[in-house]
Amino acid sequence: MFAMVCLTAFVLVRMFRARVKAVREGAVTPGYFKTYQGQQEPPQSAQTARHFINLFEAPTLFYVACVAAMVVQVQGMGITLLAWLYVAVRVVHAYIHLGPNKLNPRIGAYALRWLVLLALWIYIVVAVAIR
Repeated sequence: MFAMVCLTAFVLVRMFRARVKAVREGAVTPGYFKTYQGQQEPPQSAQTARHFINLFEAPTLFYVACVAAMVVQVQGMGITLLAWLYVAVRVVHAYIHLGPNKLNPRIGAYALRWLVLLALWIYIVVAVAIR
């Protein structure tokens, strides 16, 4: 979970820097960020902001899965590997989305992270069910 928090913090810093750059270059006024109306956010800044927002969507299910695993005492290499695999795929997705932003690899990473998240949840449910 800490690794996901670090990824989120990294994207937050990147978003802030992109927004500051957009203001400095005159692509948007600072006032735009008060209400997000009246202008259009530059693509690079908007893309980073969208990725930051995304880190508060599906990853919440990851955090809940991790906490649930702790509460029901699901432990071991399997749960650990799935959790790290999820984080790794999220890092790959962030690299693709914030870097070259090629659609096909991004879609692949997006789909894989959902499959890993689903596998994580199934692992927890099955581990509890077979006790």
